[in-house]
Amino acid sequence: MGIFRFRDLLFHFPFRYIDRSKFHTTRSIMEGVEEVQLKGTITRIEEVGQHRKKRLVAKFSDQYGTIELVWFKGVKWVKNSLQEGKEYLVYGKATRYGAKYNIAHPEVAPFVHEEVQAYLQPVYSTTEKLSAVGLHSKGIEKLQRNLLNQLNQEIKEVFPHDFLAKHHLMDKWDALHYIHFPKTEEQKNKARFRMKFEELFFLQLQLIKQKQISQKKTKGFVFDKVGDVFTTFYEKYLPFELTEAQKRVIREIRKDVGSGLHMNRLLQGDVGSGKTLVALLSMLIALSNGFQAAMIAPTEILAIQHHNGIKELLKDLPVNVGLLTGSTKKSERKLIHEQLQNGEMHILIGTHAILEDVVQFKNLGFVVIDEQHRFGVAQRAKMWKKNTQPPHVLVMTATPIPRTLAMTFYGDLDVSIIDEMPPGRKPVTTKHV
Repeated sequence: MGIFRFRDLLFHFPFRYIDRSKFHTTRSIMEGVEEVQLKGTITRIEEVGQHRKKRLVAKFSDQYGTIELVWFKGVKWVKNSLQEGKEYLVYGKATRYGAKYNIAHPEVAPFVHEEVQAYLQPVYSTTEKLSAVGLHSKGIEKLQRNLLNQLNQEIKEVFPHDFLAKHHLMDKWDALHYIHFPKTEEQKNKARFRMKFEELFFLQLQLIKQKQISQKKTKGFVFDKVGDVFTTFYEKYLPFELTEAQKRVIREIRKDVGSGLHMNRLLQGDVGSGKTLVALLSMLIALSNGFQAAMIAPTEILAIQHHNGIKELLKDLPVNVGLLTGSTKKSERKLIHEQLQNGEMHILIGTHAILEDVVQFKNLGFVVIDEQHRFGVAQRAKMWKKNTQPPHVLVMTATPIPRTLAMTFYGDLDVSIIDEMPPGRKPVTTKHV
């Protein structure tokens, strides 16, 4: 199970908890409750069957009825531990067998009035082999109690006290203690939150560190001018006024591509928010600086849609826009490859076909990847090798990603958000059916 050290055991958290403050009755079972905790008396114990089919059956009664408790393994040991006429607490999963109900291999403990108290019992994942040697969930629970008692609060805190107070976080020792043995639902939730917070905090810290190292190592092409192509399109052919959100994102991209560092930016925005227009304007900046641009879409339909839309917008400008997909004819491919290598093709739009090694550019400087989550990291990295140093990368998604999740999944990317729709656009409605 990957448990080699005390630390591994300590971080083997319960996957659920049983509320041991709730008591059921044998009548509850008839009403459809499966997992039950019963309080009552064992009235009869007997061994049934022969040899391999031998099993231990105990009759258990409360004031509402009776149920059978059954053991198929450890018959001798269980029989010696039980007494007829004695009160017990029984916990287990009730199943129907013909007209009767029984509980196979229940947890049984003598009922002591003074010890009955509300608590949440941890349930740990284990295996059949481990369970056979006593390391079932209950056995692991016992190990955890012993370990926590021996540690006696010797757990180093990783966050400063004022940080804990600011974020309303439980300290690490309490969190580790209460994640295993919470007395209340609130304790359990606070402990789990603290441990999740710490895990994500260090994951993000690591990603930020990797990003900073990557930025220092990877030089980016410098686009030091906006250029005539961009200016002409912006002033004469832009179909509508850009929203403030679109302008802000373009400023962020311009700052990146002019910095000398390699741009890796995630552009997030609803369908219809104008991401493609931002991508086009960014590609035009690349063209004005003597570079080529490429746009990759996850499906052929989307690639054709982008190609047709962009070609229409640029029809009055000296910009050559090509389309490359899996179904592009051989003769067309040959022409595209030639124009890419001699620099006559300025923008190439297509599918995964662009990633193929045979597709070589004269001077690729800017890459747009639409619907980023459909492409793997290795596929994105293939575009990096299309020039002597990696082209700037803008990845787009219409999938709303919370900021913390974006940092976790796309930690190597800076995030831009278009949070405003162009005038006259209908709002996007998302439904779960």
